[in-house]
Amino acid sequence: MSFKFEILDADSSKWNEVIALAEIHDFHHTSYFHKIDNSFTSKLLVFSFDENFIALPIVMRPIEQTNFFDITSVYGYSGPIYRYSQNYDPNNLIKFFQTKFLDFCNEHKIVSVFSRLHPLIEQKTILNALGTILELNRTVSINLQLPKEDQRKEYRKSLKSELNQLRRKDIIVKEAKTKEEIDQFIEIYYQTMDRVEASKSYYFSTNYFYDFLNNSDFNSQLLIAINEGEVIAGAIFTFTKFIMQYHLAGTKEDFIKEAPMKLIIDEARLIGNVTSAKSFHLGGGVGGQDTDSLFRFKSAFSKDFKQFSVWKFIVNEEIYEDLSKDKVCSDFFPLYRSL
Repeated sequence: MSFKFEILDADSSKWNEVIALAEIHDFHHTSYFHKIDNSFTSKLLVFSFDENFIALPIVMRPIEQTNFFDITSVYGYSGPIYRYSQNYDPNNLIKFFQTKFLDFCNEHKIVSVFSRLHPLIEQKTILNALGTILELNRTVSINLQLPKEDQRKEYRKSLKSELNQLRRKDIIVKEAKTKEEIDQFIEIYYQTMDRVEASKSYYFSTNYFYDFLNNSDFNSQLLIAINEGEVIAGAIFTFTKFIMQYHLAGTKEDFIKEAPMKLIIDEARLIGNVTSAKSFHLGGGVGGQDTDSLFRFKSAFSKDFKQFSVWKFIVNEEIYEDLSKDKVCSDFFPLYRSL
């Protein structure tokens, strides 16, 4: 057997075949999620030896007014995934990955690489010799391998009381099935984005929600909270083999104090318990903060905190410095894309 390097397009059926074989992956790694924004080119780089492999999904962007490019990741939790057979020492495969990836970057005139990494996947060993990994905020995860009663024991005491109150108010949680229910959630989501003054990138089109809920690459569910026949909150949850994710959510302004999202997450956890998922990942706070109100909200469900990190790699120092020469020095990466 010999080492092999393969480049797959997002339209290739083999993309999802590869990630399905990985020890662990998330919906952020799927070809579907890499085709949502077709203004950039997405690739899956596969580095293999026999049945062992490392696969890295990337998004390639042209750098304006140059013939150079850079690499970034889809929004969310990405980075490399892998499969190592039993008793296989991956060190030589990791060295092959690092060498061939650098060759790929040089051949394709890549100046820099940036990727958000996945808090539930061990990726640092693979990337260790390429650039730097910066630890940012913590995220919250519920261990679905624990009995559901033990999961609930990890809840903050005040959360248990609030859930009991919500149930006494006859707020029910169900999966949205009709177009009317989905459209009501979309409107609530937009209202929520207005309320938190979210950037334009969070205002997904109506088609985005329908495509996301009906895609064939991974399972997803929209759970809604209903009070007296009215949809008052909702959230989309995704399911891959071992990971359940809390994705997009919104609450009607008149019901913010009731916090029905707490009941939605609690019900979603129970759904996760009857799937193959081992972890229910709630994510972190806003803007990389693990001390803000969103992180405090999520941490009421679990103290199983995970580390969120990003990968920064300058491939061509000379070109990077030249492109960045007129920029004010900051932590933004790559600097030449800062405002």
